[in-house]
Amino acid sequence: MKNLSLLMSKLLPLVFCFLALCFSTTIFGQHLHLNLIGKNTKENRILDSLDYQKKFSDFETLNAEVDSTLIHIERLGFYNREFFGLKKTNDSTYSAKIHLNNQYQWIQINSKSLLDIPSIQKEFTIIEGNYLLIPIYGLENSLNRISEILSRKGGPFFKIRLVNIKRLNSTTITAEISSSENANRRIDKILVKGYEKFPRSFIKNYLRIRPNQSFDINKVKSKTRRMENLRWAKSTKDPEILFTADSTILYIYVEKNISNQFDGFLGFGTDDDSGKLQFDGYLNLNLLNNLNYGESFELYYKSDESDQRTFDVKIALPYLFGSPIGIKTKLNIFKKDSTFLTSEQRAAVVYQINNKHVISAGLSSVKSDLLEGTETSTLNDFKSTLYNVEYSFDELNDYNLLFPVKTRFNLFSEIGNREVLGKSTKQTKFTLETYKIVSLNYNNSIFGRITGGYLISDNYLENELFRFGGINSIRGFKENTLIANLFGVLNTEYRYLLNPGLYVHTVFDAAYLENSLTNQKEKLIGFGAGFGLLTKAGLLKLSYSGSKVNNQNINLSDFKIHISLNASF
Repeated sequence: MKNLSLLMSKLLPLVFCFLALCFSTTIFGQHLHLNLIGKNTKENRILDSLDYQKKFSDFETLNAEVDSTLIHIERLGFYNREFFGLKKTNDSTYSAKIHLNNQYQWIQINSKSLLDIPSIQKEFTIIEGNYLLIPIYGLENSLNRISEILSRKGGPFFKIRLVNIKRLNSTTITAEISSSENANRRIDKILVKGYEKFPRSFIKNYLRIRPNQSFDINKVKSKTRRMENLRWAKSTKDPEILFTADSTILYIYVEKNISNQFDGFLGFGTDDDSGKLQFDGYLNLNLLNNLNYGESFELYYKSDESDQRTFDVKIALPYLFGSPIGIKTKLNIFKKDSTFLTSEQRAAVVYQINNKHVISAGLSSVKSDLLEGTETSTLNDFKSTLYNVEYSFDELNDYNLLFPVKTRFNLFSEIGNREVLGKSTKQTKFTLETYKIVSLNYNNSIFGRITGGYLISDNYLENELFRFGGINSIRGFKENTLIANLFGVLNTEYRYLLNPGLYVHTVFDAAYLENSLTNQKEKLIGFGAGFGLLTKAGLLKLSYSGSKVNNQNINLSDFKIHISLNASF
């Protein structure tokens, strides 16, 4: 008996602990349950289909679920729903009695101000020109869209809600829209971060972002993307906006690019008469935005194997005094051995339509003097005064160092008079340059370029005709040895990218020329292969090409190696 009492005294505390543990588990591990009850079987099925949360750890989250469900029910069109509150049916269960009543299918929004907005007219159904008719199931998305449209008109904080909701019939309700802010936001200040010296004239005229403009973040982002077509600057991230109670400050993030370029090449071939090796070459220096004005300075010099010298300088100043108008000037001097010297001066007013399209109009003055020898009917001193119009289109290849320009189109025309020995002759001149890179896939692309010129005149002089041929024209021919009053050149390359810094390509060029002085009409072909290599010094290009004129045989001694280097600094 004593042993039994001792055993019970030891077991009793354990039993009490066990019972306490079970009791606490029942109390603290108990969940609350929620049931939604409609006024009939049909409404119960609808409530069950809502897939609402039914089990909760506390009453607060249960009550929040009821509020959320009531909002969801209204969005389904049950605007006359009735809620009779929560009722506790037992220790762990609550029921919410909801009468859904009629479900509306359409909402008619009366708002004269909305009906006058073109985007609203285009995207929404307007009945009899008086109101918007929107299906209930799409109401939330429609209201978000209306809010977005209103924001684009200058109200970034536009929040709208439906007011004066009334029953029209069994399927339709009517409402009016109330906005939380009616005042339009306008840009008060524009700040540039990163490249603080970014020209203000480019913000105003190139990006076309100005103070006091109606604020629209989507339009601002679209405008800053225009910097993708600037060689000397780029946008580093999307613009940001600081709103205060009485101002809107726009931040644009810009980085200055390395844009100065030096381009040169060395060519060598065999002289036809002496059989000796001859060299020719050129340099092209292009300075961009060094004064933080967006200006450009180009210096071009060429000395070729035919004892010809070309010197060319171009200066462009965009957006003078903050206006949308710029100017550009050009000086070109061409010397043909000891035969003649021709100089051309050109000035034009430039208007940039947008980031890709540019037009200009100006005046050219040309003067040519014979250096030695006597004047002939085909070679004489002359002066020309020509009026010119130019259109150009450029599209850059985003941050592609091997192929920086994707598309180019330039058309230049001149009309005026040439004077020789006191006699005036009317002349018209056209030049064209266009090319495009067609990407087949990451590794394969096709390059095509067309250049041409046409001089229209009653008579011609040799020292005014077009001169072409060489690495920047039809490859496989000597530099500037082809002379014509009408010509056209087609350059093609199939390019294969071996890696991001190296590509190989074919060369196939075709040309046609007419020289009315010599009654010459010829078809020309250039062909070969080459490669481009991105080095630390710049882009190195090498090509090996030959030529064929009409039906003449191909001569291996006429093949030429052309080397050029384009360096950025």
